[in-house]
Amino acid sequence: MGMYYQEEIECAPVETIKSIQEERFLKQVRHVWDNVPYYRKKMEEKGVSVDDIKSLSDISKLPFLSKADLREAYPYGLLAVPLSDCVRIHSTSGTTGKRVIAFYTKEDIDLWDDCAARAIVAAGGTKDDVCHVAYGYGLFTGGAGLDGGSHKLGCLTLPVSSGNTERQIMFMMDLKATILCCTPSYAAYIAESLEEAGYTPDEIPLKAGIFGAEAWSEEMRRDIEKKLGIKAYDIYGLTELSGPGVSFECSEQKGMHINEDHFYAEIIDPDTGKVLPEGAEGELVFTALDKKAFPLLRYRTRDICMLKRDKCSCGRTFIRMVKPKGRSDDMLIIRGVNVFPSQIETVLMQQGYAPNYQIVIDRVKNTDTFDVKVELSPEMFTDSISDIDERRRALETGIHNILGIKAKVSLVAPKSIARSEGKAVRVIDNRKI
Repeated sequence: MGMYYQEEIECAPVETIKSIQEERFLKQVRHVWDNVPYYRKKMEEKGVSVDDIKSLSDISKLPFLSKADLREAYPYGLLAVPLSDCVRIHSTSGTTGKRVIAFYTKEDIDLWDDCAARAIVAAGGTKDDVCHVAYGYGLFTGGAGLDGGSHKLGCLTLPVSSGNTERQIMFMMDLKATILCCTPSYAAYIAESLEEAGYTPDEIPLKAGIFGAEAWSEEMRRDIEKKLGIKAYDIYGLTELSGPGVSFECSEQKGMHINEDHFYAEIIDPDTGKVLPEGAEGELVFTALDKKAFPLLRYRTRDICMLKRDKCSCGRTFIRMVKPKGRSDDMLIIRGVNVFPSQIETVLMQQGYAPNYQIVIDRVKNTDTFDVKVELSPEMFTDSISDIDERRRALETGIHNILGIKAKVSLVAPKSIARSEGKAVRVIDNRKI
């Protein structure tokens, strides 16, 4: 049996969880109807009034919110409390147009800290741990989220933020950090740097890692675990709801438990918006049940995954979301085929490469070009030209087998692809579509 941060709710009977959800949901719909004219107008356009929402099963009558709404309502259009009640904002690292801003009251942050603390405990953390937070701080939710959870639990917190890898390693080794929190690509980079500095996995004090904010494959997880001598846990969140801690992995590592007392999840068909039965794959939609400042109802995450409520040996009764396959928006459509970067990563890891790669797409004479640059490891780099050619062909075959379309692979020198200390830039799409 695992340890829990708030056992009475994390292990509550499903009926109890459902009744908490229903009570909070009805209150939240009323709060939004009364205080968010933007959403009330969306409800009215759909012919729905607050009085039509009598139970949680009526949720499908409500309109969805999407990132486009958040941009349109920027900055204050979805705020549900006076600005004087807000104590903080966070904002996404948006790649297009206006950034998305989420507001928080003191209570909202408190609930978020609880969620992150649950995740740290699920990864084996206690107040005696040293939690090394190498997610970016500032507008990004990663640093603040794990920092808050770590404080709540009472760990010694190292708010190192991302970057300056030599300093990361100094603090990690000198202060004997036991839990590393950062993006998976940065964890892989730290592991690589420790290896170069001559540390072996058993000299590294870490026992666990909490890695999120980007898609990563099981192969990448095993690789990081081996190099750092840790168990690596996935965590999920999104700026629009509250950062990391919306859901988290337990020691089972068979999907992430959603903090259902705060977030209600649905899976929909991304094309029709129809709610799908439990166990079906589709787009994840979240409703924040008790966030006061920025209470999003039926927010479309664009993450493709599925939900399952089968019994978990960790004892938690929260529903689990299976690791998102990719996002319907970082999903690339190349020559009509749906491609997720994580599929390419899987091929690389299976063939013994580190997950340092870049996908470059362009359109030449109305046809998509699909190039994958892959970094050789130093020991591969010394091989002869014919060996390198053989490796390249093996990768092209592997990618073709998994995707059904051909990519042109080029193998490049070790360390020649820019490393990202935050989120890795994996895709460059030059098509003018």
